[in-house]
Amino acid sequence: MKVLVSNISESAKVILEAKNFEVLEVKVAQNQLENYINENAVDVIIVDGSVEIQEEIIENCTSLKLIASTTNSTENIDIDYAFNNGLQVIKTNSATANAQAELVFAHLFGLARFLHQSNREMPLEGDFRFRDLQKAFTGGIELRGKTLGIIGFDTIGQQVAKIAIGLGMKVLAFDNQITEAPIELAFFNGQKTTLIIETSPIESIFGEADFISIHETNQEEYLITAKEFEKMKTGVGIINIAKGGIINEVDLVNAIKEGKVQFAGLDVFETTPKPAVQLLMNPELSLSPSIASSTIESKINIDEELARKIVRLLKE
Repeated sequence: MKVLVSNISESAKVILEAKNFEVLEVKVAQNQLENYINENAVDVIIVDGSVEIQEEIIENCTSLKLIASTTNSTENIDIDYAFNNGLQVIKTNSATANAQAELVFAHLFGLARFLHQSNREMPLEGDFRFRDLQKAFTGGIELRGKTLGIIGFDTIGQQVAKIAIGLGMKVLAFDNQITEAPIELAFFNGQKTTLIIETSPIESIFGEADFISIHETNQEEYLITAKEFEKMKTGVGIINIAKGGIINEVDLVNAIKEGKVQFAGLDVFETTPKPAVQLLMNPELSLSPSIASSTIESKINIDEELARKIVRLLKE
C-alpha cells in the first residue's frame, strides 16, 4: 500500500515501512493532487489543514482507503462524504496535548509578570526609562496558590491540570461529558502518583477561578460573552488556545477596559488569519499565531501516532 505525505518524521516512516507501506514523501499542489493520487494508486493520504480533501477528490480517487489529518481540525475534509464512500478518516488524540498545555503556561507566566509588555517596551525605551519600566512591571503575580479553571477536560485539559498541580495551583474543571478524570503525575525519578479530579459546574469556574483556560472545541456559538464575564472574579486572566469564536472578542476587549479581565492570552481568533486590530494593539493581550500544537516534539508524536493507527486499521 502507498502512503502520500508531504513531510514525515523518520521514526514514523520506519513504522510504516516495517509493515510494507510505501511512503511517497512528496509535496503535491492542490490542483495536481487528484492526478497524482490516481497515477500512483495512493491508498492513504496524510494532510495538514492547508490541503482540501473534498467530494470531488474522494469520488474520483477510487484507490483511497484512508485520510489522516495531522491537525485537530478536520474542516478541510468532507468527512461525511468520505464515510459514505467507505473511506476512514483519522486524526491524533493526544500527540499535541503537552505542546498545547505548555503554551497555556507560556502565555500565563508571561502575562502574570508583564513579559508581553516589557518585551515590547524594553527594546524601545529600556535605555532611558529603565526605572520607570521597572516600577510599572513590579506588580506581577505568582501562580502558586491560585485557582485555575479549565473549560473542556479532555486529554489537553487534563495535561494542563498536570502542569497546574505541579505548580501548586488549585484546579477546577468543567466538561459536558466527563465527570471525573485520573491525573497521573510522573516524576523525574520514575515515581508516579494519581489524583482524581471531579468536574464542577461551569458556574463554579466563573465564580472561583483566578485564571481560566479554554479547551472546548465542539462549541459552535460563543461560550463566553459579556454575560459570562460578569460572573467572573474581578481581575481574572483568560487563556484561549482551543478555537476562535469561543470568546466574543468585542466583549473581551470591553471587559479588559472595565477592569473585569486583567489580561488574556490568545492563540486563536474569530477572524484568522487576520486578527482584529483592536486585539493586535491591546497591551493587555498576549498573542501567538495559532502555534499551540506546533513543536518539534509534537510533529514527531503526530506522525508516529498516525502511522500506528494506519497500520492497525489497514494491516492488522
